[in-house]
Amino acid sequence: MSLGCYQTIQFPRNGRAGFLSCSPLKNSHLKGKKIGSVKFRSFQVSQRRKDIKNMRLKSMLSVDRVVEIEGKEGASTGSKYDTIVIGSGIGGLVAATQLAVKGAKVLVLEKYVIPGGSSGHYQRDGYTFDVGSSVMFGFSDKGNLNLITQALAAVGREMEVIPDPTTVHFHLPNNLSVRVHKEYNEFIEELTSKFPHEKEGILKFYGECWKIFNALNSLQLKSLEEPIYLFGQFFQKPLECLTLAYYLPQNAGDIARKYIKDPRLLSFIDAECFIVSTVNALRTPMINAGMVLCDRHFGGINYPVGGVGRIAESLAEGLIDRGSEILYKANVTNIILDQGKAVGVRLSDGREFFARTIISNATRWDTFGKLLKGESLPKEEENFQKVYVKAPSFLSIHMGVKGDVLPPDTDCHHFILEDDWRRLEESYGSIFLSIPTVLDSSLAPKGNHILHIFTTSSIEDWQGLPPKDYEAKKELIAEEIIRRLEKELFPGLKSSIVLKEVGTPKTHRRFLARDMGTYGPMPRQIPKGLLGMPFNTTGVNGLYCVGDSCFPGQGVIAVAFSGVMCAHRVAADIGLERKSPILDAALLRLLGWLRTLA
Repeated sequence: MSLGCYQTIQFPRNGRAGFLSCSPLKNSHLKGKKIGSVKFRSFQVSQRRKDIKNMRLKSMLSVDRVVEIEGKEGASTGSKYDTIVIGSGIGGLVAATQLAVKGAKVLVLEKYVIPGGSSGHYQRDGYTFDVGSSVMFGFSDKGNLNLITQALAAVGREMEVIPDPTTVHFHLPNNLSVRVHKEYNEFIEELTSKFPHEKEGILKFYGECWKIFNALNSLQLKSLEEPIYLFGQFFQKPLECLTLAYYLPQNAGDIARKYIKDPRLLSFIDAECFIVSTVNALRTPMINAGMVLCDRHFGGINYPVGGVGRIAESLAEGLIDRGSEILYKANVTNIILDQGKAVGVRLSDGREFFARTIISNATRWDTFGKLLKGESLPKEEENFQKVYVKAPSFLSIHMGVKGDVLPPDTDCHHFILEDDWRRLEESYGSIFLSIPTVLDSSLAPKGNHILHIFTTSSIEDWQGLPPKDYEAKKELIAEEIIRRLEKELFPGLKSSIVLKEVGTPKTHRRFLARDMGTYGPMPRQIPKGLLGMPFNTTGVNGLYCVGDSCFPGQGVIAVAFSGVMCAHRVAADIGLERKSPILDAALLRLLGWLRTLA
């Protein structure tokens, strides 16, 4: 099998990139050619990927250096900014860079020493570990949902990416094994071979996902809270807008049950949605499902050379190139209000910075429960917290292992739920495994691999433990997870371990500043699709939120979309985009009323 090509997406300094509408997995004839702003370098892989682990791939921008740039002059407490962004996750950085490109003076404040948050990376003993997910959407060379591509292009950055021919390999109860191939027809062929009696239902369910994806992918994505843009899109693409409005209050599980009856296949759809939203299909908004379950085939999964953290580092560098600033080791403890309007922030060391607008890339719980501590909770946030609770955190295991423990045809991403479907949403029930060195061998010492393991876990399981018991519990649970992987996938895994680090929800809370280590909101009960999810504006004048606790929710594409929307709304409010105060007020009232229906 031919992997196809090693893809270099290059962006001109003046902004927009030209994109190919071809599949990067099928164009070996493009070897060495640059068409538009995409350069292809192809190579052959015997069978599936036997030789890729032997390739040493060089990142265009070194991962060995820690980014500690603070702008050319350094952030000044005396400066007046157009926008301050609290946190440098992907959502915050996309919002910051989009605003900087529009001409705003932006200051990003990051608590840690490098950007990225859960999309950052760290190094140990020659290994470069992704902090969070290694499954990267939004990196394709076509369409409108390639939001990471567009964000990098906007600030003139370039990155190399490696396409993955398999999104994820499911290992499920009753020996159900399903590979989600990059090529849609191959995936459908494999799934229908497991459930031949449900072929029609499979085609109809995923067909509805494609309706959503195609509608989204045809639109220019900006703020749904900005009426001039919204009405303009409706008049240009009325059918696509009505399609999205139709699916907005619907969930994937209800749509699946219209067409599919086999309980095992419905459980597989649950597992598909669990990866998207950490809940089952009945609680996963159909728009989220359609966006992710189709983009993996349209744009595909493309891993950035040098690790996921290179995305945030490139965006941070591009931000500085545009004349804005980013300050590290800057722990924001308070949002400063003046007569009810957000006007600045205060750091833990007492420094204060002021701006016309404030964007919080913290969770909504951290924003309103900690950064605005002592202030009354706006009605909109009360409604949000009635509909959503904090999703559980994760236990994470980062390991370096000897390379010979992996079979030659090992896929990059795996989802393991080997015994009981009922354990899907339980703590430590299902396991998500990524092996990014299958794609980029430069992340580990020669001959070794990285295993990055996630399983859901609640912070309540870890509170109140003495240090010795805490460490013992970490080891106990990690050993059980490794035993399961050894039994299901990799015999001899335990003895091949060279390096192992275990993180709990307390680790995620400490380093990522996320309340209870949560990775976003989870509906208290079966939701009405995305109807209850708040956008970027808040009940506090001058304060905006961005990230996974805003519409459309969790995931790389989702938070990037949130960043694009937030930047557009803020730009309109500070005079960098067209604005209609009368239409603004009417639309925001309408959106607020719609959220009450959830």
